[in-house]
Amino acid sequence: MKKTTIVAIMSLSTQCFAGNLNSSLQDIETEWASIHYNTPQLKQEPAYNKLYMKVVNLAKDYPYHAEPLIWEAIIKACNAENINAIDALDNIQEAHDLLQNAIKINPSALGGSAYVTLGALYQLTPEWPIGFGDIKIAKSLYESAIKISPTGLESNHFYAEYLLSQDELDVAEKYYRIALSAPSRPEQKFADDKIKELTKVGLEKIKQRKHEKTNSLFSSFLKKDNIN
Repeated sequence: MKKTTIVAIMSLSTQCFAGNLNSSLQDIETEWASIHYNTPQLKQEPAYNKLYMKVVNLAKDYPYHAEPLIWEAIIKACNAENINAIDALDNIQEAHDLLQNAIKINPSALGGSAYVTLGALYQLTPEWPIGFGDIKIAKSLYESAIKISPTGLESNHFYAEYLLSQDELDVAEKYYRIALSAPSRPEQKFADDKIKELTKVGLEKIKQRKHEKTNSLFSSFLKKDNIN
């Protein structure tokens, strides 16, 4: 068999391999979105457990790909809300380790989602000695995601959420607006539209906080005038 023929066959096999992975990942994201946004919380744990096993099997089929590890971590982190506190902390730690491994394999996988998810874990997890939470590390991880996906929906939305939590209103508004202008993926329109709904909520919160600060400043001036 000619060398060029062998190369062509190998190239075709690689494309099919990647196509199968992408199709499986789309199915997982669709199922996750349905659980996360539409399933009552009392029914979420068994649904997440079932989906998690699918992702574990996918990771076994694709051991050198970061994407299944990222989804393992996302599912573990989301399901932490549905279990007792001790098991939840174990889930969060396992998600942390999975994301670290995913970054070692391919930091750019899923548009930097490993950095986004890890940033959220560092932001929301309690600090030592209970957990590993650290606001400064969270910010650094979000910034890494922005470098990988500067116009991406998830990278900009979650960084804006972080900035809003730190009361950095003007900068948060900037990243919310970038997120809002990001196109929704046709194959994941439902999940992306849900994130955009939350982006609009974030922008409304910023508007409200700015209004409250303006009113507070105006009131302080009035008090000074009354004292004088």
